[in-house]
Amino acid sequence: MKNMDEFYAYGRNTVREFFRSGNILRLYTRSRFASDALVVEIQRSGVPVSFVDDKELDHLAERGKHQGLVCLAKMPQLTDIKTLVSAGKQVQNPLILILDGIEDPANFGAILRSCDAFGVTGVIIKKTGNATLNATVAKVSTGAVAYVPVAGVSNLSQAISELKDAGYWVVASDGSATMSYEEVDYKCPIALIVGSEGFGISKLVLQRSDFVVKIPMVGHVNSLNASVATGVLLSLIAVQRR
Repeated sequence: MKNMDEFYAYGRNTVREFFRSGNILRLYTRSRFASDALVVEIQRSGVPVSFVDDKELDHLAERGKHQGLVCLAKMPQLTDIKTLVSAGKQVQNPLILILDGIEDPANFGAILRSCDAFGVTGVIIKKTGNATLNATVAKVSTGAVAYVPVAGVSNLSQAISELKDAGYWVVASDGSATMSYEEVDYKCPIALIVGSEGFGISKLVLQRSDFVVKIPMVGHVNSLNASVATGVLLSLIAVQRR
């Protein structure tokens, strides 16, 4: 029986990352995996290990592709913007991602995975109107949710004001832009805003941005999935900062 702040995650890579981040509470696996290196490492750390059959693993993973490994994990909690700003002071060029209306948990999870890959300092979401931390987000992120701090705020405009006061330049990605995303100098504290596929970034948030940019495209489809667009933007920032 799990508590409300716990969930089941599955798959070798996901289980490994939740273990490494210290967020695993119990491991469920096949008896023939008793000598598996990851299972042995988890067991030696003191985490309880239950050896169960595939029927039980299928039930815990809700028929997901568990690869014989399911763990009960702690759900990371939302933090606040002050914590992100404080963390940003510890790195040369902090990068905070602001999500405006990303409602699909799968998209949110994929975005967090990209954030971990490209060294994002933290993510800001609205407490309402945006997907929040839950089991789907955690699973899709492949454990990245345990490494990328997420702050929940009531008002994005107020959050932007706080970031500007802390020395951040605010860059919004929107299809209405005339400036290419390649034209901005990202070698400074940056707050990057990405909006939903359906409605984009709200007008008030756009007005608060220092730069509004777009990803130039030459194909027939005029937009990218929000998580894909975020990955493209973060990749460019990482390359430019090198």
